[in-house]
Amino acid sequence: MSQPALTTLLVANRGEIACRVMRTAKAMGLTTVAVHSAVDREARHSREADIRVDLGGSKACDSYLDVDKLIAAAKASGAQAIHPGYGFLSENPGFARAVEQAGLIYLGPPPSAIEAMGSKSAAKALMQEAGVPLVPGYHGDAQDLDTFREAARQIGYPVLLKASAGGGGKGMKVVEDPSQLAEALASAQREAHSAFGDARMLVEKYVLKPRHVEIQVFADQHGHCLYLNERDCSIQRRHQKVVEEAPAPGLSASLRQAMGEAAVRAAQAIGYVGAGTVEFLLDEGGEFFFMEMNTRLQVEHPVTEAITGLDLVAWQIRVACGEALPLTQAQVPLHGHAIEVRLYAEDPANDFLPATGRLTVYRESSPGQGRRVDSGVSEGDEVSPFYDPMLGKLIAWGATREQARLRLLAMLDEFVIGGVKTNIGFVRRILAHPAFAAAALDTGFIPRHQAALLPAPQPLPARFWEAAAEAWLQSQPPCQRPDDVHSPWAERSGLRLGLPARSSLHLQSGAERQAIALERSAAVLWQWQDEHLTVDDNGVRCRHLALRRGNTLFLGWDGEVHAVQAFDPIAEGETRHVQQGALTAPMNGSIVRVLVEPGQAVQAGTVLVVLEAMKMEHSVRAPHDATVKALLCQEGDMVGEGALLVELAD
Repeated sequence: MSQPALTTLLVANRGEIACRVMRTAKAMGLTTVAVHSAVDREARHSREADIRVDLGGSKACDSYLDVDKLIAAAKASGAQAIHPGYGFLSENPGFARAVEQAGLIYLGPPPSAIEAMGSKSAAKALMQEAGVPLVPGYHGDAQDLDTFREAARQIGYPVLLKASAGGGGKGMKVVEDPSQLAEALASAQREAHSAFGDARMLVEKYVLKPRHVEIQVFADQHGHCLYLNERDCSIQRRHQKVVEEAPAPGLSASLRQAMGEAAVRAAQAIGYVGAGTVEFLLDEGGEFFFMEMNTRLQVEHPVTEAITGLDLVAWQIRVACGEALPLTQAQVPLHGHAIEVRLYAEDPANDFLPATGRLTVYRESSPGQGRRVDSGVSEGDEVSPFYDPMLGKLIAWGATREQARLRLLAMLDEFVIGGVKTNIGFVRRILAHPAFAAAALDTGFIPRHQAALLPAPQPLPARFWEAAAEAWLQSQPPCQRPDDVHSPWAERSGLRLGLPARSSLHLQSGAERQAIALERSAAVLWQWQDEHLTVDDNGVRCRHLALRRGNTLFLGWDGEVHAVQAFDPIAEGETRHVQQGALTAPMNGSIVRVLVEPGQAVQAGTVLVVLEAMKMEHSVRAPHDATVKALLCQEGDMVGEGALLVELAD
């Protein structure tokens, strides 16, 4: 079947990748079509599209994962092509095949290539035939516990359980010893089934202190395939990438060529077309092993674009329309260095639990040379519990790695998010860490430096509270007496006749509360203007972000933004109630497993309830030996953060 002329492109995704794809499509003169769920009706990707189609539903399975609805949306909007983005159906061969059967252009590899790499087990066999180095492991069809137990024994602990059809850290568990295998396998299978609709697993040797280095490959429909250098994605948390950079620090030209040529062999072995990524583990001795191939555009593709000057989405569109690759391998550029960080709505201080809520404040870094922000939200948007919590990405380029690192730190200092907890402070500490500056990278970086990256909370200093009080008072709306607009008694200056001006107020930030008594002095001057507080202390001037949104002040301090509110200790009264023995939901989500019943005796650490949020499982465990007094939830329930789940009796 001949391909239709491409004038209109539908993006079967949401968030920052949908916005990013549409940006290139519009630059190429294409009409863009967004699809959205019920909760995403006014999301940024919907607002930015030329045409939007409502898929209905809230959960992904009722919207972004519904193949029939997506095909119908393309036909209704007049789109001739579909870009799958990443996640969702981007590596689903059934979706790619349905798109082609509907007479549409699929901006991705052939369904056969997705199938070949969609099963990690089958992919390992193909790679072995293609001469690509493999990590020792079991990739067979048998999926019972005894088979995995025997395979792990032969491989040797620690081992890594991985979803055969998965990626992104979902359905992946490290198992240190045989006693952990059964529970880890069951949990990984549930996560895999929830995220990919496929519970099959494989098990591999867990390589100690590896680097995660991946090769960007690109192939056209004319038999040409090349690699666009590499990326180092070693900075990970629970197998989820946090920081990515290109090129990989310290990689020799010969090793880059060896890995690149192996990646091209992998792509050619399955008749690949389009953008793909071949991921390798690189050990300390310079030996590399094939991990998997992602048959789609990667989250971290902007760092490759930064060092090559290429637009990979534009390449995807042109290749899908039958054009040949515009470069040969020898012509692929490599200029400077680029680093990317992912910004998530999550709480690093609370085991990185996903955060939901309204983005009361959202200010992106200012544009400039070597600065790029790929985001999918705007101020006022809601972060829902139904989808991945990534808000966007910050990418910095520099002539050297150090220039890129410093530029990215400056961008993080400018970025402001209020209303939900984020990982901005966490990724800033990673970039500022001496080991990262020295490029001492491996996948154990975060656990090894956890004390510095996730420090114990410290009380906010007295100068913070003084600044907060000044910013609070100066940002208050003017208070005027209607009978005397010039009355000094209506001002908020703390005027006292014959005495220094003094103001008293009670402020709180998080769990901390403070009573502040301000007395102005000539030595320290404070001025709030243009949403910043300037402090002049004996001639030394500092400037802090001080954004006011209604009854909340967002104050920047030491690289973090703190939400500050006023409280009345007399009128407030006691509103908090702690229920003894009650376990609550740590976040919004759905109950996927209830593992106990009333009257059951449990030991400390026993898993009572399993909660799923944003495609990841979180176990609620007994804090001590107890008896289950009551169950306040059941499987399938949607619960909010703080909802009572289980009551225990000593």
